Amino acid sequence: MKISKIFFVLIVSLVFNISAQAQTKNVWRTLGMIKFEKSHSQSDGVTHQKPRVEPMIQAMDGDEMIVKGYVIPLSGKIGQSHFMFSAYPYANCFFCGKAGAESVMEVFTKDEQKVAYSEEPIYMKGIFKYLGYKPNDLMFELKDAVQVEAPE
Repeated sequence: MKISKIFFVLIVSLVFNISAQAQTKNVWRTLGMIKFEKSHSQSDGVTHQKPRVEPMIQAMDGDEMIVKGYVIPLSGKIGQSHFMFSAYPYANCFFCGKAGAESVMEVFTKDEQKVAYSEEPIYMKGIFKYLGYKPNDLMFELKDAVQVEAPE
């Protein structure tokens, strides 16, 4: 009986560990599942892009996760508690036209802890928020975020 309990605990631990690692490594890939569809408005004659959001992304709302990315500073300060976080380095980020809106999120650190700008990727752990789609706004936030070491 003891062996089966130990085996069960080991299996559950392994599944949770694999799940956490997958979420860490695949957050941007999951967000990249958003597909934008063109729709033409008869009322104003303008073609709009509207995202088709996968239920998997909506289900992530409120989950704690670790995200690897690049700091895009919002001010000239060395350390920031509020910044943009990109799946890609600055030269390839959404703002430079090389990626889509699904490749960035806004970060708000826990207790306004400062995170130093670096050209190297960093890991941030926080609560993921899916904000929905607004044409001139971001779709994702990472709240109460803290910088962490790379997961193993």
